[in-house]
Amino acid sequence: MSRVIGFVTALCLMVSPIYAEKGADVTTPLNYKTKTLDGKELDLSTLKGKVVLVVNVASACGYTSQYKGMQGIYEKFGKDGFVVLGVPSNEFGGQEPGSNDEIAKFCKTNYGVTFPVLEKQMVKGAGASPLYKHLTSKETNPKSAGDVKWNFTKFLIGKNGEVLGRFESDVELEDAGLVGAIQTALKK
Repeated sequence: MSRVIGFVTALCLMVSPIYAEKGADVTTPLNYKTKTLDGKELDLSTLKGKVVLVVNVASACGYTSQYKGMQGIYEKFGKDGFVVLGVPSNEFGGQEPGSNDEIAKFCKTNYGVTFPVLEKQMVKGAGASPLYKHLTSKETNPKSAGDVKWNFTKFLIGKNGEVLGRFESDVELEDAGLVGAIQTALKK
Protein backbone atom coordinates (compact mmCIF):
# COMPACT_ATOMS: atom_id res chain seq x y z
CA MET A 1 0.00 0.00 0.00
CA SER A 2 2.77 2.48 0.89
CA ARG A 3 4.40 1.77 -2.47
CA VAL A 4 1.20 2.76 -4.24
CA ILE A 5 0.91 5.97 -2.19
CA GLY A 6 4.57 6.76 -2.90
CA PHE A 7 4.06 6.17 -6.61
CA VAL A 8 0.91 8.32 -6.72
CA THR A 9 2.66 11.12 -4.82
CA ALA A 10 5.63 10.97 -7.19
CA LEU A 11 3.30 10.99 -10.18
CA CYS A 12 1.43 14.03 -8.82
CA LEU A 13 4.71 15.88 -8.36
CA MET A 14 5.77 15.06 -11.92
CA VAL A 15 2.61 16.52 -13.45
CA SER A 16 2.30 19.43 -11.04
CA PRO A 17 2.40 22.89 -12.63
CA ILE A 18 5.08 24.03 -10.19
CA TYR A 19 8.42 22.30 -9.94
CA ALA A 20 11.76 22.85 -8.23
CA GLU A 21 14.87 23.34 -10.28
CA LYS A 22 17.00 20.18 -10.19
CA GLY A 23 19.41 20.45 -7.27
CA ALA A 24 17.72 23.59 -5.92
CA ASP A 25 17.71 24.35 -2.22
CA VAL A 26 14.02 24.28 -1.44
CA THR A 27 14.12 25.99 1.96
CA THR A 28 11.93 28.80 0.61
CA PRO A 29 8.65 28.62 -1.28
CA LEU A 30 10.31 30.84 -3.89
CA ASN A 31 12.58 28.10 -5.25
CA TYR A 32 10.05 26.80 -7.76
CA LYS A 33 9.16 27.44 -11.37
CA THR A 34 5.58 27.61 -12.56
CA LYS A 35 3.47 29.08 -15.34
CA THR A 36 1.17 32.07 -15.42
CA LEU A 37 -2.34 32.01 -16.86
CA ASP A 38 -0.98 32.90 -20.30
CA GLY A 39 1.37 29.88 -20.24
CA LYS A 40 4.58 31.85 -19.64
CA GLU A 41 7.11 30.35 -17.27
CA LEU A 42 7.62 32.22 -14.00
CA ASP A 43 10.69 31.44 -11.92
CA LEU A 44 9.56 32.34 -8.40
CA SER A 45 13.20 32.84 -7.38
CA THR A 46 13.02 36.13 -9.30
CA LEU A 47 10.74 37.32 -6.48
CA LYS A 48 13.44 36.91 -3.81
CA GLY A 49 14.21 40.29 -2.29
CA LYS A 50 10.53 41.24 -2.57
CA VAL A 51 7.66 40.75 -0.14
CA VAL A 52 5.14 38.33 -1.68
CA LEU A 53 1.53 37.63 -0.77
CA VAL A 54 0.38 34.26 -2.18
CA VAL A 55 -3.41 33.90 -2.34
CA ASN A 56 -5.44 30.95 -3.62
CA VAL A 57 -8.29 32.49 -5.63
CA ALA A 58 -11.61 31.53 -7.22
CA SER A 59 -14.02 33.38 -9.51
CA ALA A 60 -17.31 32.19 -7.98
CA CYS A 61 -16.64 32.42 -4.24
CA GLY A 62 -18.22 34.61 -1.60
CA TYR A 63 -14.74 36.10 -1.13
CA THR A 64 -14.12 36.77 -4.85
CA SER A 65 -14.53 40.51 -4.29
CA GLN A 66 -11.17 40.32 -2.47
CA TYR A 67 -9.61 40.54 -5.93
CA LYS A 68 -10.34 44.28 -5.67
CA GLY A 69 -8.38 44.51 -2.42
CA MET A 70 -5.56 42.38 -3.86
CA GLN A 71 -5.23 44.76 -6.82
CA GLY A 72 -5.43 47.78 -4.53
CA ILE A 73 -2.73 46.57 -2.15
CA TYR A 74 -0.54 45.57 -5.10
CA GLU A 75 -0.85 49.08 -6.53
CA LYS A 76 -0.23 50.68 -3.13
CA PHE A 77 2.94 48.74 -2.23
CA GLY A 78 4.18 47.42 -5.59
CA LYS A 79 6.61 50.30 -6.05
CA ASP A 80 8.16 49.35 -2.68
CA GLY A 81 8.95 45.76 -3.72
CA PHE A 82 5.64 44.02 -2.96
CA VAL A 83 4.03 41.39 -5.20
CA VAL A 84 0.64 39.70 -5.01
CA LEU A 85 0.56 36.23 -6.54
CA GLY A 86 -2.88 34.79 -7.33
CA VAL A 87 -3.20 31.00 -7.49
CA PRO A 88 -6.53 29.77 -8.93
CA SER A 89 -7.87 26.54 -7.48
CA ASN A 90 -11.09 24.62 -8.01
CA GLU A 91 -10.93 22.52 -4.84
CA PHE A 92 -13.43 24.36 -2.70
CA GLY A 93 -16.99 23.90 -3.92
CA GLY A 94 -15.92 23.87 -7.57
CA GLN A 95 -15.77 27.67 -7.45
CA GLU A 96 -13.04 28.02 -10.11
CA PRO A 97 -14.28 25.85 -12.98
CA GLY A 98 -12.93 28.05 -15.79
CA SER A 99 -9.97 27.48 -18.06
CA ASN A 100 -6.82 29.56 -17.65
CA ASP A 101 -8.02 31.85 -20.48
CA GLU A 102 -11.44 32.28 -18.85
CA ILE A 103 -9.86 33.04 -15.47
CA ALA A 104 -7.53 35.63 -17.04
CA LYS A 105 -10.45 37.33 -18.79
CA PHE A 106 -12.52 37.31 -15.58
CA CYS A 107 -9.68 38.85 -13.53
CA LYS A 108 -8.96 41.59 -16.09
CA THR A 109 -12.58 42.43 -16.95
CA ASN A 110 -14.03 42.43 -13.42
CA TYR A 111 -11.11 43.61 -11.28
CA GLY A 112 -8.47 45.09 -13.61
CA VAL A 113 -5.92 42.60 -12.25
CA THR A 114 -2.33 43.43 -13.16
CA PHE A 115 -0.53 41.26 -10.57
CA PRO A 116 0.73 37.82 -11.63
CA VAL A 117 -1.84 35.02 -11.60
CA LEU A 118 -0.57 31.45 -11.96
CA GLU A 119 -2.24 28.71 -13.93
CA LYS A 120 -4.88 26.75 -12.02
CA GLN A 121 -3.51 24.19 -9.57
CA MET A 122 -4.30 22.16 -6.47
CA VAL A 123 -3.56 23.73 -3.09
CA LYS A 124 -4.25 20.91 -0.63
CA GLY A 125 -3.82 17.18 -0.16
CA ALA A 126 -1.53 14.72 -1.91
CA GLY A 127 -2.03 16.44 -5.28
CA ALA A 128 -1.11 19.91 -4.02
CA SER A 129 1.48 21.76 -6.05
CA PRO A 130 4.99 21.83 -4.54
CA LEU A 131 4.51 25.54 -3.71
CA TYR A 132 1.46 24.75 -1.59
CA LYS A 133 3.03 21.65 -0.10
CA HIS A 134 5.84 23.94 1.04
CA LEU A 135 3.48 26.62 2.35
CA THR A 136 1.38 24.14 4.35
CA SER A 137 4.03 21.66 5.58
CA LYS A 138 5.10 21.58 9.24
CA GLU A 139 8.65 20.78 8.10
CA THR A 140 9.03 23.80 5.83
CA ASN A 141 6.58 26.20 7.48
CA PRO A 142 6.18 25.32 11.17
CA LYS A 143 4.67 28.71 12.11
CA SER A 144 1.64 28.63 9.83
CA ALA A 145 1.36 25.08 8.50
CA GLY A 146 -1.85 23.17 7.90
CA ASP A 147 -4.19 22.51 5.02
CA VAL A 148 -5.74 25.42 3.21
CA LYS A 149 -9.35 25.49 4.40
CA TRP A 150 -10.97 27.69 1.73
CA ASN A 151 -10.40 30.11 -1.14
CA PHE A 152 -8.52 33.36 -0.48
CA THR A 153 -6.17 32.03 2.20
CA LYS A 154 -3.14 34.32 2.20
CA PHE A 155 0.53 33.51 2.90
CA LEU A 156 2.98 36.38 3.41
CA ILE A 157 6.57 35.69 2.36
CA GLY A 158 9.43 37.99 3.39
CA LYS A 159 12.30 39.28 1.27
CA ASN A 160 14.51 36.37 2.36
CA GLY A 161 11.87 33.83 1.30
CA GLU A 162 10.69 32.99 4.82
CA VAL A 163 6.96 32.50 5.37
CA LEU A 164 6.09 35.33 7.77
CA GLY A 165 2.42 34.63 8.30
CA ARG A 166 -0.87 33.20 7.21
CA PHE A 167 -4.18 35.04 6.97
CA GLU A 168 -7.39 33.09 6.48
CA SER A 169 -10.14 33.77 3.94
CA ASP A 170 -12.15 36.16 6.07
CA VAL A 171 -9.20 38.54 6.50
CA GLU A 172 -9.77 41.39 4.07
CA LEU A 173 -6.82 42.93 2.23
CA GLU A 174 -7.40 46.21 4.03
CA ASP A 175 -7.14 44.50 7.45
CA ALA A 176 -4.80 46.46 9.73
CA GLY A 177 -2.96 43.30 10.81
CA LEU A 178 -2.26 42.21 7.24
CA VAL A 179 -1.30 45.70 6.04
CA GLY A 180 0.93 46.15 9.10
CA ALA A 181 2.66 42.83 8.46
CA ILE A 182 3.30 43.84 4.84
CA GLN A 183 4.68 47.24 5.87
CA THR A 184 6.94 45.66 8.50
CA ALA A 185 8.25 43.10 5.98
CA LEU A 186 8.95 45.84 3.43
CA LYS A 187 11.09 47.73 5.98
CA LYS A 188 13.35 44.74 6.68
